[in-house]
Amino acid sequence: MRFADIVGNEKALQALKGMADSGRVAHAMLFYENDGCGALPLALAYLQYLNCHHHVDGDSCGQCPSCRRMEKLIHPDVHFVFPVNTGSKSSASEKASSITSEYYLKEWRELVLANPYFLENDLMEAIGIEKKTGNILMSEAKAIVAGMSLTAVGDGYKAVLMYLPEKMNVAAANKLLKLVEEPPERTIFIFITHAPEKVLQTIFSRCQSLRVLPMERSAVKAVLMDQFSVDEEEAGRLAQISEGSVGVALEMKNRNADYTSDMDLFAELMQALVARNLLGALECAETMASLPSREKQKAFCMFMEDGFRNLFLYQQGMQTLVTVPESEKEFYAGMAERIRKNFCHKAINNIDKTVELIDRNVNARILFTDLVDRLFLTV
Repeated sequence: MRFADIVGNEKALQALKGMADSGRVAHAMLFYENDGCGALPLALAYLQYLNCHHHVDGDSCGQCPSCRRMEKLIHPDVHFVFPVNTGSKSSASEKASSITSEYYLKEWRELVLANPYFLENDLMEAIGIEKKTGNILMSEAKAIVAGMSLTAVGDGYKAVLMYLPEKMNVAAANKLLKLVEEPPERTIFIFITHAPEKVLQTIFSRCQSLRVLPMERSAVKAVLMDQFSVDEEEAGRLAQISEGSVGVALEMKNRNADYTSDMDLFAELMQALVARNLLGALECAETMASLPSREKQKAFCMFMEDGFRNLFLYQQGMQTLVTVPESEKEFYAGMAERIRKNFCHKAINNIDKTVELIDRNVNARILFTDLVDRLFLTV
């Protein structure tokens, strides 16, 4: 991937290019983004530029052996790390504590080459662990240390690109700490996170942070049209409700049925809450708990949070900032008048706690029953 392929985040792109051109390359960087907003394409373009020795017009050439390998994600000096677990695509004999990203590199490459703006849930589905929680464990840290001790194949930079370092446990982080703090010459770490507050402080404090902002609607539309062959009308509609994330826009495109069912469930829940119908609200909790995977449950929680943000904007008279289909605006306007002014803030806090407990494998029926009960008491 070349810088020319990156749409949006011009300041971040120029900062990375300036670092490479000046030779002042940070040994550890933390890119933080909202899910699907383009940090991974930006990181890949940066690594390709660093290892290209034939820059053309301020960009990697795209033609040299290093560039061709990077574009196929097979560069021998670039190592990819991401959360893993045992699942439908792993052998029954494999233990979760011993499995590493290397096991799923084929699925990783296929996913990234098809859609570098993928969402967390897309990765879990691609490697067959959508019913489990992905982790970065000690076995992965040992593999990184061993790999970084080897001599580089090329004469550029050796790199570790870690996707979702917030999934790394303390033991793995401690194993990597010295390497991240004092890596060998021309060795760099790039971490891509969606929750910087959850990255272990020992790792976070040793990184230079770079915020990858949500994209402008026009940029999302351009990427959808140019890179994913979405027609102009649909690209414009998806960009309106994408919240600056190409990944979210593609998810909505591919899963319109899910979006409709999520909206129906959210509307049913809100109607039960404002009608003081506890039984109806608890039936919604049962439906949430029965969603087929933890990732689906978390995705619906994020959907609810977006819904509560929209309600808050309507309450503040800022409905022009709400990006929902025209058919849903009447629902949000009417519901905003029927809930308390402080309800949305409390609801989002409660959902955040629920998501955290989903990650800890707490029983879903207990979690969602408790969540709905809290919403009922504060609405």
